[in-house]
Formats: sequence, structure tokens, C-alpha cells
Amino acid sequence: MDFLYIKALHLIFVVSWFAGLFYIVRLFIYHTEAEDKPAVERDVLQKQFIIMERRLWTIITWPAAILATIFGYYMVYSLDLWSSGWMMVKLGLTTALWGYHIINHILYKRLKQNTVKWTSTQLRLWNELAAMFLVAIVFVVVLKNGLDWIYGTIGFFALGITLMIAIRIYKRFRER
Repeated sequence: MDFLYIKALHLIFVVSWFAGLFYIVRLFIYHTEAEDKPAVERDVLQKQFIIMERRLWTIITWPAAILATIFGYYMVYSLDLWSSGWMMVKLGLTTALWGYHIINHILYKRLKQNTVKWTSTQLRLWNELAAMFLVAIVFVVVLKNGLDWIYGTIGFFALGITLMIAIRIYKRFRER
């Protein structure tokens, strides 16, 4: 298959994977916040969230993650990028993203059993981690230059700190 088709498929599945990661945690937040509703409303909402979470997670997010990884590794192998410094950083970030994905899977399973102990604020902070991975991975892949990905990594942490501050401000604003 032509390399550009592989690259296009990789990008399509990466976008789908991130869309799923962004939205699944948002559903977790709503699911958790439904716990504070009156019993009848809570039960209806949580049943609906379980259906939405299952469809998003099993039909979109998991397949997209697997296919993005397969096409990505195919490109790394076919272009022999194993010794490239920027690729090692990207693969490290992608491995960490898979860790994030697995923890979301654990949260997904626990929410179905109503055993999640995370608050909606903790889940909001958790949700921002996917954005941080996206920014860091895109900077590493696009810039490739050693110094540029170092600045990108520093920017990654600066973005994280900024997002945490913004969430705290939003929480205070929301509680008023």
C-alpha cells in the first residue's frame, strides 16, 4: 500500500482516538455529577451515560487506538526511524498515552459498577492530560529538531500548569 495512504489512515485514527479520549472523560464527569441528582433523575442519567460510554469506548476509541498504533508502527518500521531521537520521544509519549488510555478503561469499568471514587474536579484535571499529550506529540512530530522538541516539552508542562490553574479558577467561579 502506498505510504501516503498509511500516513493518512494513521492520522485519521489518531484524531478519532483523541476525540474518544476527550469525550469519554467528559462523559465520566457527567456520570459522576449525576450522583448528586435526585434518585429517579440519577438512575435515568447514569443508565444513559453507561450506554453512551460503552458505545464510544468500544466502537470508536479502542478500535481507533489500536489502528493508529498499527499504522504508526508500520510507518516507523518502513522508514526505519528507530534510531531517530524525536521518534524515541514520540514513542515514549505514545506509550504514556496508552497508559492514560488503560487508566480510562479502568475508570470505565468502575463507573459501570458504580465504584469510582474520583470527584468531578479530579476527572476535569484528568481530562486535560489528553490535551497535554496531544500538544506534546504534535510538537515533537512537526518540529523534529532536538532543541525544538525540548521547548515543546517545556511548553507541555507549562500548558499543564496553565490548565490546572484555569480549572481551579473555573471551579471557584462555578461554585459562586
